[in-house]
Amino acid sequence: MRTVTSFLFPFSGENRSPERGGTSSLLDSGFRRKAAVVIAGLMMTATPAHAQLTVDVDNAGSADLIIAVPALPTPRSETTLAGTTEDLGNRISDVIASDLDRSGLFKPIGRSAVKQITVDEVTAPTFPYWQGRSAAALIQGFVRSNGDGKITVGCYLYDVALGSELTRQGFVVEPADWRRAAHKCADAIYSRLSGESPFFDSRIAYIAETGPKGNRTKRLAIMDSDGANHRFITNGQSTALTPRFSPDYKQIAYLSYLDGNPRIYVYDVGTGRQRLVTQSRNATFAPRWSPDGRFLLYSMAIGGNTDIYKIPVEGGTPIRLTDGPGIDVGGSFSPDGSQIVFESDRGGGQQLYVMNADGSNQRRISFGGGRYATPEWSPRGDLIAFTKMQGNFRIGVMSPSGSGERLLTNSWQDEAPTWAPNGRVIQFFRTGRGAVSSSVWQVDLTGSNERRLATPVDGSDPSWGPILP
Repeated sequence: MRTVTSFLFPFSGENRSPERGGTSSLLDSGFRRKAAVVIAGLMMTATPAHAQLTVDVDNAGSADLIIAVPALPTPRSETTLAGTTEDLGNRISDVIASDLDRSGLFKPIGRSAVKQITVDEVTAPTFPYWQGRSAAALIQGFVRSNGDGKITVGCYLYDVALGSELTRQGFVVEPADWRRAAHKCADAIYSRLSGESPFFDSRIAYIAETGPKGNRTKRLAIMDSDGANHRFITNGQSTALTPRFSPDYKQIAYLSYLDGNPRIYVYDVGTGRQRLVTQSRNATFAPRWSPDGRFLLYSMAIGGNTDIYKIPVEGGTPIRLTDGPGIDVGGSFSPDGSQIVFESDRGGGQQLYVMNADGSNQRRISFGGGRYATPEWSPRGDLIAFTKMQGNFRIGVMSPSGSGERLLTNSWQDEAPTWAPNGRVIQFFRTGRGAVSSSVWQVDLTGSNERRLATPVDGSDPSWGPILP
């Protein structure tokens, strides 16, 4: 995985390269002189008023902030391995607008509905024009081809009403990674206006399903957070289930059934190699990572009981954490690694329980009607997501103590929640009444911004990975 070199443009006109954090070599010399004057003016006129333009992530009706996203101009159109810089400026603008729209917090005005800006306007916006478009915020930037074959993408956010700059960032990437620069820009905008951590520049693993009911082919697949750059990881000769990214994104743990025998593998995203962690003739379920990446939790059925085990990622002797009668499944660590949430039917029906990381102090936390399954702890530590089965299957959240239960979806069969890296959005998979096919969806914590994620085939068991390096 290639990393993205990011930097903040300093408020100066020093003659340094963008890779080293300067502004003056970003564009042609005329633009540099004008940019220095504009930036100096902003330093004198900008005040703490920049803190006033925000969006409320907890307000379901706040998705009314109109944000303009014109195409990113280029000092000169040059050909890269991913197309011309002019083409990249158009595509990057489209991805930024799409990301912000998917967040449910913004109403982007894309490049097709606004004028094409010039390079000179990047740091000197024509604010009266954007006010006339009813835009509260404005994203402008540029794409420039570097001498080393890479490209530099600049990203600026403005408060239109105040005529002031709110933030700026730059990204140096390989041309093939232009989408990552777009996601990074959208992340910077989202974080600045919402006060929340980013999540667009991340990836999703899921189970790609094809074939008739009763004979489904299930392959491990991976894609960007918006469904782009899709690729299949396994060939479908063995069934793949329940993938989960490692905390550092570098690996994916998943369950595979070959010749009817369950095996837990770890797939290395960078090398494409995989290795066996453990195998058994006993039914095995749902491998999950510890926050430090050193252990995997999983469940295994032996002699009529299903218990939760912990095993080193390198393999070895598993440690049993639960030993009561019944079925204990679905362990998920708290972000600090001190606790584990799991489901158990020890009380007569599937409910949620929490225990210490060593298996001690097991206590029930769910007490609503119906049954509860597939719990997953939020990366923020404040909530636990789950599937609730009461007539239909719905995605919900509750606090780690069990209080404050809220259901976020209301379809026929929604299950297997997985958290965005910032803990504000949940993905899951949905199956229609009487249907064989399933699809990947997401919903935010207000329950109002529900969207389907496009996949080339049916999808289930999504796993949202961390922000990419």
